[in-house]
Amino acid sequence: METAANPLNCRAHVLKFIEESCVVSESELQVNNITPYHVTKFYREQIIKSGYYDQLKYIVEPSIKEFESRGTLDTSGEHDNTVVPGLQHKYAQTGLLLVTERCGSYCRYCFRKRIVGRVSDEIAPDFHQAAQYIARHPEMTNVLLSGGDPFVLRTANLNKIVDHLLPINHLNSIRFGTKMLAYEPRRFEDSALPALFQRIHKAGKTPIIVTHFDHLGEISSDAEHKVRTLRAQGVQFLNQSVLLAKVNDDPEILAATFAKCHEIGVRPYYLFQARPVKGASHFQVALWRGLEIVRGINQRLSGIEKTFKYIMSHYTGKIEILDLGQDGRLYMRYHQNKVPEKIGKIFSRPHVAPACWLDDLPAQ
Repeated sequence: METAANPLNCRAHVLKFIEESCVVSESELQVNNITPYHVTKFYREQIIKSGYYDQLKYIVEPSIKEFESRGTLDTSGEHDNTVVPGLQHKYAQTGLLLVTERCGSYCRYCFRKRIVGRVSDEIAPDFHQAAQYIARHPEMTNVLLSGGDPFVLRTANLNKIVDHLLPINHLNSIRFGTKMLAYEPRRFEDSALPALFQRIHKAGKTPIIVTHFDHLGEISSDAEHKVRTLRAQGVQFLNQSVLLAKVNDDPEILAATFAKCHEIGVRPYYLFQARPVKGASHFQVALWRGLEIVRGINQRLSGIEKTFKYIMSHYTGKIEILDLGQDGRLYMRYHQNKVPEKIGKIFSRPHVAPACWLDDLPAQ
C-alpha cells in the first residue's frame, strides 16, 4: 500500500497544514492528540480527479483547527462498556470487537483518535477470550469487527478471528466496518476473500460489510465494481456517513451520495452527527442545520432510497434526531439504549442555536 509523505513526521517540525505551514513541537502534537498524516495513493488521486478535492481534502489532510478543537477522547463511553479487553457490549444484541488500531488512511474526524495510529491496549489481545464472553450471552446476535479497519489485516488473520465466532450458534451475522472501499478498493481483489465470506454463510450467518462513504466523490468506479462483485457472492452492504462541516454539509451532495449507494446495492444506514472529539470537534455542524440538511436530503430521494437515520452516538445510546418543534424544543428518540425500556421513547430538550450535541442542550 502506497502512502503519501508524512507532514507530521518532520525533523525540523515545520509541518504542512491545509491553511499554512508552521513550526510545531513534538510535545504539542502529543498533547493535542494530533493523528499522524497517512493517506493511500489511490485515495489521494481519487479525490483530486473527483472534482471535489476542495471538500474531501479535509477528511485526510491535517488542519490547524485540530489544535483548537475541544472535546474528549471517548465520547461514547467505550471504556465503560468494555467487558473483556477489546470487546464492547453496550447494546444487548451487538458485540463490538476492536481488531486493529490501523486504518488504510487516517480520517481527521476519527472518534477513536485515542487508538488509531497508536499502540493501544484497547485492541483485543485474545479472540478466544472475547468469543467465550459472546458464547455466554445468547442475547448477542451479531458482532461488528472494527478498530481501526479490519481490512488492513490479512485475510488469513481475519479467518483466524472468524474461527472463534463461527461456532457460536446464536450469532446470525458478522459485520465488518470499513472505509477501505474508499481508501484502497484493490484490497477486495484478494482471491482468499470469497472463501472467508462463504465460510460465514456455511456457518448459517450473514456476512455484512458496513462501508463508510461520506461523499459522492469517494465512490470510485473501482469501489463500485468491488461492491457489485461481493454482492454477487452473497455479502450484504450497509453504509454509514458522518455529517462533516466543509465536507458534505450540503443536502444535494448527501442526497447524491445516498442515491449512488442505493444504485450499487449499498443501503444507507446511518448519517452520524459528528462527535465532540478532542482535535476533531471543528467538524461538527449545529443540530438545527443538520435537521435542515436531512430535510433537504429526503426531499431529493425517492421513498425506497430513504433508508438512513440521522443519529447522535451519545454516551447514553444511539439517539435519532427527529425535528425542531415550534415550541423551541429539539425532539429525539433512542434508537438504541442499554436500558431496553428507553428504546423508541421520544424525548425533548430546549433548543439553543449553537448546540451540536446533546450535552450542549439544557436538561429541561
